[in-house]
Amino acid sequence: MPYLIVGVGGILGALLRYLLGLYVHFWWQSPFPLGTLLTNLIGCVALAWITTRLLKPGSFQTWIRLGFGTGLIGSFTTFSTFSLETVELLKRDLWGVALLYVLLSLWGGLLMAWVGCRIARSQLQKRAKEAESA
Repeated sequence: MPYLIVGVGGILGALLRYLLGLYVHFWWQSPFPLGTLLTNLIGCVALAWITTRLLKPGSFQTWIRLGFGTGLIGSFTTFSTFSLETVELLKRDLWGVALLYVLLSLWGGLLMAWVGCRIARSQLQKRAKEAESA
């Protein structure tokens, strides 16, 4: 069962990444790889939110956590494309663009993971308060 759910999640994540890349490429004509940056930032906030809010150990079966985390988000985000695009920018002597891309990816990813955790924790606290008052 875990193999199947990770595979299905992987298919969905890869398709979502592809569609987002097509959409961004349609309106963003620049050497800066905005599609990959957005994909990875969305993946950071989504994985942090899912992990904090929904996928607490024991709250869902392991295969469900694997399907969302490893399958869906794992195939949606892409470190290899980020790395290759950075190398390609450097080959084209776009050092400033490459540096901006790396810094936005690193710091933006950390910030988005933090935001995802904060949103989830806030939702959990609100839920707990509502349960206490009921």
